[in-house]
Amino acid sequence: MLKTNRPANTPVTIFPCPISKGYGIPAQQAWLLVKVYLIYRIILACLFVFLYYGRLGFSLTSIDNHLLFAFSSHSYFILTVISGICVIWRLTSYAAQAQLLIFTDIVILTLLMHACGGVNSGIGTLLAVSIAASGLLIGGRCTILFAALASLAVLTEQLVADYTDSFASTSYTYAGMLGAAFFTIAMLSYILAKRSEQTLQLADQQKLTIDKLEELNQYIIQHLQSGIIIINRQQTIQMANAASLQLVNLPLMPANLNDISENLSQAFAAWLADPTEQLVQLQLPNQSEIHCRFMVLPIVSEFFYMIILEDIALYNQRLQQSKLASLGRLTASIAHEIRNPLGAISHAGQLLSENPHLPVQDMRLTEIIQTNSIRVSQIINDILQLSKRTDSRREKVYLKPWLSHYLNNFMLEHGIGTDSFSLSRTGEPLCAFIDPGHLKQIMDNLCQNALKYGKPEDGPIIVQTFALKNAPCIEVVDNGSGISRKHIKHLFEPFFTTSASGTGLGLYLSKELAELNQAKLSYHLTEEKRSCFRLCLLDADHTKIEI
Repeated sequence: MLKTNRPANTPVTIFPCPISKGYGIPAQQAWLLVKVYLIYRIILACLFVFLYYGRLGFSLTSIDNHLLFAFSSHSYFILTVISGICVIWRLTSYAAQAQLLIFTDIVILTLLMHACGGVNSGIGTLLAVSIAASGLLIGGRCTILFAALASLAVLTEQLVADYTDSFASTSYTYAGMLGAAFFTIAMLSYILAKRSEQTLQLADQQKLTIDKLEELNQYIIQHLQSGIIIINRQQTIQMANAASLQLVNLPLMPANLNDISENLSQAFAAWLADPTEQLVQLQLPNQSEIHCRFMVLPIVSEFFYMIILEDIALYNQRLQQSKLASLGRLTASIAHEIRNPLGAISHAGQLLSENPHLPVQDMRLTEIIQTNSIRVSQIINDILQLSKRTDSRREKVYLKPWLSHYLNNFMLEHGIGTDSFSLSRTGEPLCAFIDPGHLKQIMDNLCQNALKYGKPEDGPIIVQTFALKNAPCIEVVDNGSGISRKHIKHLFEPFFTTSASGTGLGLYLSKELAELNQAKLSYHLTEEKRSCFRLCLLDADHTKIEI
């Protein structure tokens, strides 16, 4: 069977035999086989016409009935030409056309055989080609049917010749052997066609599987957080994923590695000279720091090389999370050990304050004990909350309805007026990929700090959403005068606070929760010199695969 090139995932049209079930051949290949068989028929028809008109034909074969031979050969030629037109213009269905070709072969070749002297002329053997073709073109029980028709046609021709005494002798034995040969050829052609078809279907299935795996690999590579660049030894870029373009801050990947960064090109050349140094840290022109790792990708023809790019901030984040996990377990143990003596101190101070004979100065000391005991207890609770931090269960969150519902609940819980907060939203829908519980904790800290330090009496606190470099962002802008420069660099450190009553863990916990969801929490001053906390989240429609 002939194979045809077609695009992946293209449905295969099947032409089943009307008599047989379950057997079919691909459409393009089936029409190709019909065309090949038509070429054979045209050659054969021209040969018969040549034998009739040419003198050489009389020496090659004996024609007993010139009128029948002329009618049959010319009819064969005309029917073949008509069939060719029908096949080229697809005027008839495939099944009808294929069956008509085989049926006309049986009828006309039998007439030609009779015109040339019967089975002894040898023309009957041409019917074997038609039977074999029926196995390839149609298949199934149709092949057996046409073998039976051909055998009956040969036997009928012998009976007619014997009854009319057309020839000197007849050969029923030869006719029987010819019929047996037809059935044998029909079975063999059917089996071979079936096996070839199964092989072709298996090849198509494997090709479809390979195409799906290739698409899956491309999807995974394009959606990785790490940048992937494939180059050859001449540093010509063969392929690059979307993350690599984002890391090097380029809209399109250039043709050569040197066009991205001269330092990266030099680092690759140095690695080729000394493959032991596989990890390099580079500063790109866009001021970002990245880790570069080089790998060899050997194939049969040549060597390719893979460069894995990773943002240094993401690398540090993973390292920090590993340290914080150990620190969380340690602080949780310490917090549990502190809580017991703290409870005893608080209880003793409370009992002491209930003494009616206690001097006023000592009463003030008991108040200090109670106040600081409560503060230490709050610090312990915050530390335990940090150590018990659960893994992020991120999902798609529509920011506009979520923030509207959150602010209504927040103002209701804290008993403040609806004019305390103002929600400003963009026209475009923004979808974030984050744990809703973690987002609520972050917003609780930011909104509570804005109420406490942001002078809400001077105007509403603004909560606004917008997109920054395809990332959905939330900003909380208050009326505060801002944080001094010397304090900004310590703003998100644990236990750092400028308030006498604060624990210094709120912003630190918020930043940790943000990083756990691959978001970024930052602080800056607006153009009006107002304090602004910005939370940039992952876009739910363009998430990356973590490795």
